[in-house]
Amino acid sequence: MSARPDHAPAPPSVPPSAPPSAPAPAAAVRLLARIRADRRAERWVPAFEQDWAKALEDARYSYSLTPVHDVVRAWQARLAVTPAVDAFLAAGMDDSDGVASEDALGIRP
Repeated sequence: MSARPDHAPAPPSVPPSAPPSAPAPAAAVRLLARIRADRRAERWVPAFEQDWAKALEDARYSYSLTPVHDVVRAWQARLAVTPAVDAFLAAGMDDSDGVASEDALGIRP
């Protein structure tokens, strides 16, 4: 027996305004391994660790994992576009306008 009346439509499985799903529990570890394997590791590892530490501190005070998830998503997006950025720069394109990656990716923390 169902508590829902027969004439009521089934609710959608995912509401249209649902937030993005949370990254996997080990996503940060895998992400850090990918960053360490990149040729830019010397600069990127400290930057990721700084972002991660701030997110953990924010999560500690807010009792929410959203800051941690945001850091993982932002770095996943950065790594995803790296090949396109490398190709752009290798082609000799003008990059003097200095658009921030956060603006280009739409991820303002």
